[in-house]
Amino acid sequence: MADRLRKLGIVMAVIGVIFAGGGIYAFTQVQAGEASLQAFSEAQNVTLTYNEDGELVDRGTTEGADAIMSLLVDDWQYPVKDSEMDPNDPLVNTASEYMYQMATVSYHTLHGTQTIVLEEPVEYNGETFDAGTYEFEVDGRYWTDFDRLHPIEGPARGLAWTGTAHALIAELGVGTVTASTLQLGLGVAGMLFGVGLTFLLLGAGLFWVGRGKEDDVKPVMVEKDPKPEPAIV
Repeated sequence: MADRLRKLGIVMAVIGVIFAGGGIYAFTQVQAGEASLQAFSEAQNVTLTYNEDGELVDRGTTEGADAIMSLLVDDWQYPVKDSEMDPNDPLVNTASEYMYQMATVSYHTLHGTQTIVLEEPVEYNGETFDAGTYEFEVDGRYWTDFDRLHPIEGPARGLAWTGTAHALIAELGVGTVTASTLQLGLGVAGMLFGVGLTFLLLGAGLFWVGRGKEDDVKPVMVEKDPKPEPAIV
């Protein structure tokens, strides 16, 4: 039994070393990914704006930043982490900051005004639109919310949701996913290392118990044919 315990302890310790090694390797890969994301963020040099009180500001007002945050938190249901919104480090390099910047681009696109010029009258669905200049409020319309055949809405869609707006949102989305994946990878690395350490400790404990069995065994002299004790009446 003692020999089996020792062998089982060795096997568990080896498994623990493998898991711990996997955790260390995963951690190094996460660190490399974080360094790459940081370099990418620094190369783009996109920063958020804060006032002297550490409050987010958009176009000079906190109200604008609050509206953007409402779009992000209330409409998109994104769980912003306050720890990732650091006034002392305004560089956009965390998942929450990437999502906030994406919401900034989207908010100004959704609430912009586009100028449409008709060179000649156009009839659509029984309504005639005279030649002239029209100011069209996007009014929260996403790309799919426009009537692309409408003589005013159709052109306004392309002016509001430009290729640049789509590209910026896609790029920021990649940054968000990358940052979130790195956080997940860090958790997996910690879990692997913890499991490995647990197996290693259990294996060492079983090996120690197996070795102790031999030292704990003491010979006991037992009479082969013990004589019965006399009955007491």
